[in-house]
Amino acid sequence: MESSSTQSAGGFRNSNLVQAWLVLLLALCFGSALAAVQVKLSDTIAANKLNETLEQVPALIWGEAPAPESVQITPGILSIAKDGQKSSYTLYRVAQDDKVAGWVVKAGGQGYGDKLELLIGTDADVQKITGLFVLEQKETPGLGNKIAEPQWRNQFVGKATDTPLEVVKGKGQSPTTIDAITGATISSRSVTGIVNATIANLRGQLDASGGQFTERSQ
Repeated sequence: MESSSTQSAGGFRNSNLVQAWLVLLLALCFGSALAAVQVKLSDTIAANKLNETLEQVPALIWGEAPAPESVQITPGILSIAKDGQKSSYTLYRVAQDDKVAGWVVKAGGQGYGDKLELLIGTDADVQKITGLFVLEQKETPGLGNKIAEPQWRNQFVGKATDTPLEVVKGKGQSPTTIDAITGATISSRSVTGIVNATIANLRGQLDASGGQFTERSQ
């Protein structure tokens, strides 16, 4: 007959095994549930982001002035092969009475805290920046997240695209400078770097005739 100590040890091991399997089963159940919720929410999040993008497009071309009634917004893709690397941008052709008024391109890159997603507006021939909107950011509250404030973003409006923009601390006197946010120089440089890289890729690829723009459905 087994001793009581041997029986206790066996029961203890069995109990731990049951608990381990129970934890594993619960983890699988919760993981599956979270994945299902994420899939369902991702469609909603994508739809909300698209709606927000379309709402911002006219202002990124015409600024605070009321947009014309006959605005036509056409989504598309621009694929670029440059320096041995391929890039693809989602962008919107903005037209008035079938005449191209400007372009709005979606661009992304790394910020200080996480990835940034921007909307950049340009004129029809990509000679001038007409607007900037921060579509997504997770920068430091009270510091880096100020990149989303109009007061800072509006510095980009009207800047020529033939020369890269440079972030400076303090009031810059050059038409190619962007004033850094106090305490958030990295976030400021991240946004400016994304704008510079995107504009450099768009120049020569887009113009009032459409350039390399390829239409697509929403």
